[in-house]
Amino acid sequence: MTSAETLPSALELERRLRDALRDTSLETPRPVATMEMPAALDKLWTATLRASLRPAAVLIPVIRRGAELAVLLTVRSANLRSHSGQIAFPGGARDAGDVTAVDNALREAQEEVGIDPHRVEVLGYLDDYPTLSRFLVTPVVGLIDGAPELRVDDNEVAEVFEVPFAHIARRENFERKLLSRDGINVPFYELNWRQYRVWGATAGMLWDLAGRMRHG
Repeated sequence: MTSAETLPSALELERRLRDALRDTSLETPRPVATMEMPAALDKLWTATLRASLRPAAVLIPVIRRGAELAVLLTVRSANLRSHSGQIAFPGGARDAGDVTAVDNALREAQEEVGIDPHRVEVLGYLDDYPTLSRFLVTPVVGLIDGAPELRVDDNEVAEVFEVPFAHIARRENFERKLLSRDGINVPFYELNWRQYRVWGATAGMLWDLAGRMRHG
């Protein structure tokens, strides 16, 4: 960014976000995120394999505080068996009582950090995201007006923090890296904010969101 450029206002970012998600839906078949995998690994993501993945959902909570927008993220508890200490959105596997991905995402967000489902305005959805841990995650983007009253479940969440939406909305702030797994270089995205390193599926979803914002 040059000195002549200025960051877009929160009002402009919210308009672009709404425009970017206006035509998204939960109708099936849902689009699946472009993984940008090497050919050897991309072949593994067949329709049959995708159908075998366990459905899950996350809430991407966009907090509006007056003239500011931010995205809420969590640091997973060190006590968890999988992905402990990593940065994630509130969310998890679908339960039998979850009728839709929205129900799934809002339930998990309430359980993990106490977000009141009635305060969330669902704006739309990002592409489903397959993970190496064998989940197919539907990201639900929700807007919360004003600071939410949080009640953090210490068994699942070690910390909650926010990243300015303006920082997330610029793909220039992401870095593409490679992770060697079973002899194959698996690409992933990384987004850094202060002392926080966001990577893996969480950064991949934010990368998708940032790409949509460029065209809003």
